[in-house]
Amino acid sequence: MKSLTKFKNGKYIGLLVSTTLCLVSGQVKASEPLSQDLYVFKNATQEVTQLTQQSDSLVLNGNNLTPSDVINVAINGAKVSINEQALERLETAHQLLLLAAKKGQPIYGLTQGVGLNKDQTLVDASGNLSEEVIERSQAFNRSLIYAHSAGAGSEMSKDVVRAIMTVRLNSILFGSTGVQPKVAELYRDFLNNDIVPVIPSRGSVGQADITLITHIGLAMIGEGEVYYQDQKIPASKALQMTGLTPLVPFGKDSLSILSSNAYSTALGALAVVEFEHALKISKLVFALSLEALDGNIEPFLEDVNKIRPFPEANQVSRDIQTMLTGSYLWDESKDRALQDPLSYRTGAYILGAGERSLKELQEQLKIQLNSSDDNPAVVLDVVSPSTRHEEASYYINEEGMRGAVLPTGNFSPLPWVISFQEAAIALSHLSNASAQRTIKLGDPHFTQLSRFLGTENTVHAYGAIQKTFVSLAIENQELAAPIIDDFAIAGNIEDVSTNAPRTVQRVRTQIDTLYYILGIEMMHAAQAIDLRLQKNSNLKLSSVTKSFFDKYREVVPFMDSDRVLTDDIEKSYSFLKSYEN
Repeated sequence: MKSLTKFKNGKYIGLLVSTTLCLVSGQVKASEPLSQDLYVFKNATQEVTQLTQQSDSLVLNGNNLTPSDVINVAINGAKVSINEQALERLETAHQLLLLAAKKGQPIYGLTQGVGLNKDQTLVDASGNLSEEVIERSQAFNRSLIYAHSAGAGSEMSKDVVRAIMTVRLNSILFGSTGVQPKVAELYRDFLNNDIVPVIPSRGSVGQADITLITHIGLAMIGEGEVYYQDQKIPASKALQMTGLTPLVPFGKDSLSILSSNAYSTALGALAVVEFEHALKISKLVFALSLEALDGNIEPFLEDVNKIRPFPEANQVSRDIQTMLTGSYLWDESKDRALQDPLSYRTGAYILGAGERSLKELQEQLKIQLNSSDDNPAVVLDVVSPSTRHEEASYYINEEGMRGAVLPTGNFSPLPWVISFQEAAIALSHLSNASAQRTIKLGDPHFTQLSRFLGTENTVHAYGAIQKTFVSLAIENQELAAPIIDDFAIAGNIEDVSTNAPRTVQRVRTQIDTLYYILGIEMMHAAQAIDLRLQKNSNLKLSSVTKSFFDKYREVVPFMDSDRVLTDDIEKSYSFLKSYEN
């Protein structure tokens, strides 16, 4: 496991990605137990860098959190503050919840048990909230935290936990949880004091991450362990050292802390930023690879694409044209094939599928990050649309408050989990196409260059390496298969799930693996370009690809004679992950 690169003066320096094959809090390899620390690569996107430079603090209001914001807080250490109107909304929702309980409304997780125990009345809150009722609610809340602190496996990385707290704080500020404002304030204070609860990484079926994120609540009540000042210490000690008062959970506090998809969503936010960067790099590698092949640029022309107007494919074609402005590919070549292999010729569609998938993920995550997945939900400023009992009985309109406390199924993350499954398929196609292109670059039939791009001083050159990138592409194909197996649990009530954490972790592993595959394609493309330059020193690359090529050659030199390729693979992988246009 490689160590985390630090951030200096609030600037985003970058993190190296671990290549372990087990499951922790962020990624997965094909056939191993899931375990990995989170590492985000240097300048994952220009947007992240700009955000870091522009802001050392973030005001959360429940309405406009972005994946880049999550990274700014979780990775860069930006401070957070709470919008005053959001805090007022939170207090109003809490009071409405208590009013509903006083009126005798059965409320899941407050007056009634949870899961199979929803038929058990735990707190009779009809009438005034007496000391006895309050004490029973507090005892129930504490027991709820204990019973749901039930994860397994390696610890999540500190950055992932910070991402979880950022995500959950924002969704609480949306105003539908009914928690005490103290809960939101503790999320803020944990982030700003860098108190990071210790959370195991395994044990969520993706229908709210209840057995894992509950450990944050455990730390809030002063139990369990946290990381503070780079040391693992009891949560009670960290609270004492920072002058924070432990939470005394009451009402729906504990249920709101534990019943959320904040872990899955945090991983999703990180994955979206990683995917965006990977697609930018994929287009750059593709453009250089096309030059390495002496490929045909006609499939990317405007008149070709306007007769089949898939928007993302058309946009990628325009991007490829722009990146290759000034390239020798626009000039005549006697060796150029009329039509290239499909991994090149349909490149706009393969890359475009990735772009379409990214766009869908961004749209889905925007909703997830800025909405409530609580059950039950407190909905403010609404009145019953009818007098039907099953509808009207959940609404309150008295004591200056108006709204409802409603049972929901909003804890299901299925809409965006399916989008991640689609992204996994797109990543499989991207990986396969890169591997196929790399095979072609080693084949004189397609390049008119030497076999395996060797020189007079090599014996095998890039012959054996084909096994490496093909095996990686196969791993990504395996990870593209959706996970749909379910068990009926919680007394046969919770009979569907989404496996959200595992699904997102697999996508993040595919992205990581794609960089290795692209890195090996980059090795071949650069070698082919050098061989072409030896034959024709006047060969012109575009300004974009030449800059890309030149910077790469500062890291991985031309292979004139056989050498150990493992180091070149690692250097190529790291170069692409850290590359900024």
